[in-house]
Amino acid sequence: MSICGPFDPAFSDLPEIMPVFPLSGALLLPRGHLPLNIFEPRYMNMVTDALGQDRIIGMIQPRPDQHNSYFMDPDHPPIFSTGCAGRITAFSETDDGRFLITLTGVCRFNVIEELPDNEGGYRTVRGDFGPWEDDLSIPAGDTQINRDRLRLALEAYFAQHSLRSCWDTLADSDDEMLITTISMGCRLSPLEKQALLECTTLYDRGDMLTTLLEMAVHTDPKQIHTN
Repeated sequence: MSICGPFDPAFSDLPEIMPVFPLSGALLLPRGHLPLNIFEPRYMNMVTDALGQDRIIGMIQPRPDQHNSYFMDPDHPPIFSTGCAGRITAFSETDDGRFLITLTGVCRFNVIEELPDNEGGYRTVRGDFGPWEDDLSIPAGDTQINRDRLRLALEAYFAQHSLRSCWDTLADSDDEMLITTISMGCRLSPLEKQALLECTTLYDRGDMLTTLLEMAVHTDPKQIHTN
């Protein structure tokens, strides 16, 4: 069953060619909301052009080289093969010449090819949404995430970072919004965020997220369960 809203594109409306914003550590998931502060001229051009067309921008992460460095070519780093297209759902201009936008995740895509540079200076790709078409439908609810295990892992993670737990705020969310909000908001590594992006099912993402949080606090899962 489709969950597209009145302003969301249907699968047939998703663009074959789209601008991409390579940003290390930025994770966008379907139906997640990603605020962005746009100030580089090429990305100002990208947002301006997107607003005049379908409002779609692909978020994608730079791919590290064999030395795990993300700075081999800061102006044109290689990118991962999977990203997530987002639609500009909020937009404002600042007095000092920046754009403040919010991207709402629509559907993941695989990069078929990157196209030559355009006049705006930003990057564009030809994408394939086919493998991820289910992103536009309600996630299957046949397998439930382990909320108790996730809560304990998240509370331990927040305690380690001297942060106040947000579980009470998130507890009433459905499974998808819960997993999406935590995945996008936690300070995980770019490679860990890429792994979460590429999880096939919501259950897989929830399980991986919980494991990553447990690993981040260097706590044995058995110890978490027994505390």
